[in-house]
Amino acid sequence: MYPFIRLIWQVRQARKEPALPVLGTHVSNHICWPWDLDPWVELNNGRTLTLYDLGRIPLGERTGLHRALKAQGWGMTVAGNTVRYRRRVKAFDRVQIVSRCIGWDARFLYIEQSMWKGTDCTSQQIVRGAVTSAEGIVAPARLVEAMGQGIESPALPAWVAAWIDAENTRPWPPNADPHPAVACHAVPHQASCGKRGQAWQARNGGSGAGTSLTGPASPTARWF
Repeated sequence: MYPFIRLIWQVRQARKEPALPVLGTHVSNHICWPWDLDPWVELNNGRTLTLYDLGRIPLGERTGLHRALKAQGWGMTVAGNTVRYRRRVKAFDRVQIVSRCIGWDARFLYIEQSMWKGTDCTSQQIVRGAVTSAEGIVAPARLVEAMGQGIESPALPAWVAAWIDAENTRPWPPNADPHPAVACHAVPHQASCGKRGQAWQARNGGSGAGTSLTGPASPTARWF
């Protein structure tokens, strides 16, 4: 379940702190609770991204981002991210999250976030967010102007620019069949697989019966 109560608490705390400029830094404090853990008894990698929400959303509160979005009738969505994990976070560890906007381009805002346990950085991510309207994506420069902070973006760090360039080469939609030969697991003849399964097999060198991404199917396999 999403940590709504923790988010509300973090936003209320942020409202008590001084306002920030669009490029300002917000620092938030968090505890790794047992429900944040994975089977290896450490902070789950997916939950790490959720905790980053608890730093990024209050940042938007302090910079006036949320007020500008509401006033203009705009929305905001995550359009991509890249994460590096470096140190384990265990149950009841106390961590700080540092969140700041590092710039924008013609389409996206870029937010840098890092998680710290003492002086050790446990992970870092870059999130790019898109401001949306009924007409499509809103240029970040318009958002910054609506926030009353009409400034130009600083140059993005070279490694962030390299990530953006790499993303621009990503094929979309991905080059994968949305329905690989799942239906072929337990059937004896390729003809029973349907056109999608046959097409996937032809592209990926399958020979027909029993071709699977994951090996032989379990007779008790179920969606869960």
